[in-house]
Amino acid sequence: MKSTQDIKLTKEKKKTIPARYLMVAGSFLLALLLYVDRVCISIAKEPIANSLNFNDKMMGWVLSVFALGYALFQTPGGLLSDKLGPRRVLTAIVTFWSIFTALTATAWNFTSMLIFRLVFGAGEAGAFPGIARAVYSWVPMSERGIVNGINFSGSRLGAAFALPLIAWMISTYGWRMSFVVLGLVGILWAVLWYFLFRDDPTEHPMVSEEEKAFIIAHRQEKEGLPNEEKLSFGLLMRSKNMLLAMGQYFCSNFTFFFALTWLHPHLKETFHLSTVEAGWYAGAPLVAGAFGNWLSGWLTDRIYSRGQWKASRSVPAIIGFSLAAIGLVGSLFMTEVLSATLFLSIAILGADMTLPPSWSFCVDIGKQHSGAVSGTMNMAGNLGAFLTALAFPYLQAWTESVTPFFYIGAALNLWAIFLWTRVRPDQSLR
Repeated sequence: MKSTQDIKLTKEKKKTIPARYLMVAGSFLLALLLYVDRVCISIAKEPIANSLNFNDKMMGWVLSVFALGYALFQTPGGLLSDKLGPRRVLTAIVTFWSIFTALTATAWNFTSMLIFRLVFGAGEAGAFPGIARAVYSWVPMSERGIVNGINFSGSRLGAAFALPLIAWMISTYGWRMSFVVLGLVGILWAVLWYFLFRDDPTEHPMVSEEEKAFIIAHRQEKEGLPNEEKLSFGLLMRSKNMLLAMGQYFCSNFTFFFALTWLHPHLKETFHLSTVEAGWYAGAPLVAGAFGNWLSGWLTDRIYSRGQWKASRSVPAIIGFSLAAIGLVGSLFMTEVLSATLFLSIAILGADMTLPPSWSFCVDIGKQHSGAVSGTMNMAGNLGAFLTALAFPYLQAWTESVTPFFYIGAALNLWAIFLWTRVRPDQSLR
């Protein structure tokens, strides 16, 4: 029979928070910070345009050039995390992009703004691939869906939180000071990450022996590439799974990046709102996106627990893309800001439901190369984001309507559903 002291120790042990959850808290905060920094430029669109004499097409390039830099450095960023570990790589890149967030405040013309935003995007590129590599080492397979859902909900909550807050900050202190403050916050996160995180749970003093054993027993084993072939960009491009992941993520980002770039100006101009009012309405779809991440992450793990590996990835994604298509088209028929925001929230919720299965799929097929694989998928996704930021103002100028943009987005979502019927998470890089 257990003594009173033994029972007390057992209860205390049960209350202990697993150390891997603290790692997830750090990556959640990083995702939140990443999107606060990213969405700030959209909120500052009007004061920047007035200050530097930019028209809408010029602002389209300012918004999209970030996505170009972000896309081009995804695979290199992922390769670095695979080789050097996410501890050093994430510390370095967060410090780097935070410096360029602050430097945005010094832009004096169109060219300087483009350069700062391009380099800022390149700096952010390694963030999510680095997180994916940390997930491979720290998170058991049965928890990948919800962990990815938590991480990406951080990015959506960060953006939603930023819309009204940054709008107030810009109105009160000006757009230049707002970028400086955000840069300092990023450097603080980088310092804390370096001192508190380790690349593998076996190296961390806060991880108990029981938790180490549990993580190691329930994560994928490292497997070499066929015939010990060295990982290369060419090999990634020959992989059917990789191409399918890239194609569907292109479609997902085409929808979502609208929420980060043109949603705030679109609502403000269409429904004649103030900057802060538009910030509140534009934040609603991003909160819905956070919910979509949680729901999809839970559903991904729930289906996986029933032994249905492929369905655990494809079913949540297919549901998400269906909702995204319905939301985009439905918003076109709304004449009130509340109803339009409701349908756009459905669209972003759906688009974000595709994230946990997408990133879980990359870890499935990438294993120890998860950084490079997820970075390559994210590269394709952000080429979609790059086109979104340009397509919206150019299509609107050519057709004098936003309708073509929304129908194109809906068509891409339907195409992504077909792509998800072809994925094979159990077949690595084939």
